[in-house]
Amino acid sequence: MRKKQRKKCFFKANNIGSVDFKDIDLLRKFISSYGKIRPRRRSGLSAKYQRKVAKAIKQSRIAGLIPFVPR
Repeated sequence: MRKKQRKKCFFKANNIGSVDFKDIDLLRKFISSYGKIRPRRRSGLSAKYQRKVAKAIKQSRIAGLIPFVPR
């Protein structure tokens, strides 16, 4: 029996310190095809960065950069 390896946090692996709500290409990696924010178990983010990403996605939706619903 093998244990599943946990995904590495994307931000820690790439030495990215902050999450910007204007960086749409980065945020789209953490949104499903239905427009929902992916959970931690799917995205592999640490809890700290999952909170930051969720907040940035919500800010960019309010600013009109990312749609609330898929097309």
